[in-house]
Amino acid sequence: MTSLIRHVTIDCADAYTLAGFWSQVLGTPLHEDDKPGDEEALIEGAGLLFVTVPEGKTVKNRVHLDLQPQDRTRDAEVERLLALGATLVDDRRRADGTGWAVLADPNTHN
Repeated sequence: MTSLIRHVTIDCADAYTLAGFWSQVLGTPLHEDDKPGDEEALIEGAGLLFVTVPEGKTVKNRVHLDLQPQDRTRDAEVERLLALGATLVDDRRRADGTGWAVLADPNTHN
C-alpha cells in the first residue's frame, strides 16, 4: 500500500489571513468551518493547509508554488496578484513571453 499527499501544510503567522489571500489567488473557497482567528485554515480544493505558528520564518523557503493563469496573460495575472497584496521579489519576465516573476505572499513580511 502507498500513501497520498493529503495537504501541503504551510506554517505562517496568521493562518486565516494567509489562507484568505490564497483563496482569492486560486478562486477556491476556504473550508466552511474556518473563521478569523483560527489556528488552522484549509483550502480543501487546492490541498493547502495553513497553520499559525509562533516562530517567524528564518531561512529561505524550500517549497514554492508555481502558478499558471487560466483566463488571462502571465503579466495580467502578476498585476492581479500584486493588487491582492503580493510583492514582486524578482522579475525574470522577458519581452518574448518567456520567464517568470517571483512573488512573495503578504505573510512573508512578518
